[in-house]
Amino acid sequence: MRPLSFKLFLAGSLLSAGCYSFHQTGPEDASPVVRPTLVDVTVEYRQPNVCYSSSNCNDNVAFLASWLPTGQGILLQRLSGFAWRGVIHNVPVNYPPKDDPYVVAIYDPYLRDTEFGGITAGRLIVGGQNLTDFTVLDTAGTPHESAFVYIDENGFGHNPS
Repeated sequence: MRPLSFKLFLAGSLLSAGCYSFHQTGPEDASPVVRPTLVDVTVEYRQPNVCYSSSNCNDNVAFLASWLPTGQGILLQRLSGFAWRGVIHNVPVNYPPKDDPYVVAIYDPYLRDTEFGGITAGRLIVGGQNLTDFTVLDTAGTPHESAFVYIDENGFGHNPS
């Protein structure tokens, strides 16, 4: 071999030895996405005895929650005079707490003409838990009453505090 070609061959061999380093072993697949556990939750609400609305006192009561799509409510069924109940399916479990609690409320036509516009969380039971942790302003500063709740893997509600 000629000295120049030998030097080129030697330089090429040394340089190409470092090019194979990108074939290292690693994970074959991406780690699986952990889907939240979904449960059914019972919601109960006791309506006040007096209708403060100028009209629409016969409308249905609707349950509102932060895990539902925006603007979507679940209509509750009347059990008796002022008692309403519903079962909400496919609620993501968020207890023990890892994130913020869910925000829940009721639209009650009896309370439509009050300062909260019919949105309340008083007298609301979610997953067997009487809710006690409330707020009266939403993120835009609009007055309404809503409550906070965590849902466990058995469909039971838990107050944040």
